[in-house]
Amino acid sequence: MEGRSNDVASNRSQSQSQSREMIVDDVEMDDTDSSEYVDLWVDLFLGKKGNEYFCEIDPEYITDRFNLINLQKTVSKFTQVIQYIVDNLDDQTLANMSPSRVKQLEADAAKFYGLVHARYIITIKGLQKMLAKYKDADFGRCPRVYCNFQPLLPVGLHDVPGVDCVKLYCPSCEDLYIPKSARHSSIDGAFFGTSFPGMFLQAFPEIVPRHPTKRYVPKIFGFELHKQAQLARWQELQRLKLEKKLKDLNHDLTKQGGYKN
Repeated sequence: MEGRSNDVASNRSQSQSQSREMIVDDVEMDDTDSSEYVDLWVDLFLGKKGNEYFCEIDPEYITDRFNLINLQKTVSKFTQVIQYIVDNLDDQTLANMSPSRVKQLEADAAKFYGLVHARYIITIKGLQKMLAKYKDADFGRCPRVYCNFQPLLPVGLHDVPGVDCVKLYCPSCEDLYIPKSARHSSIDGAFFGTSFPGMFLQAFPEIVPRHPTKRYVPKIFGFELHKQAQLARWQELQRLKLEKKLKDLNHDLTKQGGYKN
């Protein structure tokens, strides 16, 4: 017990000497215990059905004040929510809460995690974690036939929570789709933000797919419908004009998409 006390005291002293200002100033736990508690809450959250789109946020990122600018007013009792997420909320305080308050705290924690998540996934570490999920097609694949099962990316149409649900962006056809699962379509789009796909494809230009040129044209007994055929010819003409313009600018059309800086 004496050795254990000495270790805790030593770690507390190191924590107090750090120059980075943390949002929870009274949180002074040894690294082992902190990691165990954080893993517990995050694992429970990420393991819940419908949360497969989220990646794990580093606990240091959650508790760094710099990363939480302008998020203080998004939930009630901001500091308490942070403590709850990193499992540093006093057990007695939690036990004294009413069931309705605990339910509200859990909802605030999930919302806050989502908003921090939108910022984390455009960091270097966050992009790497989302890349692994993208390669595993955790976000699904494009339903368009000519996209050949292209993996999708989550994106929000608004950065403000409560406006719209998450959408799925296809880097191949560059269109948006609604998630198939009702659990996923209820996720707030602000938890992924409007900038993620663009940042992701700029960070990893080598995975940008070639844009498909094939189009489906409706036919009856082998004959194209007049209006559809006219539209298809116009679209094909525009594509050929664009290709000629790019060739005149010495762009190599055999390479992949254009997300490089």
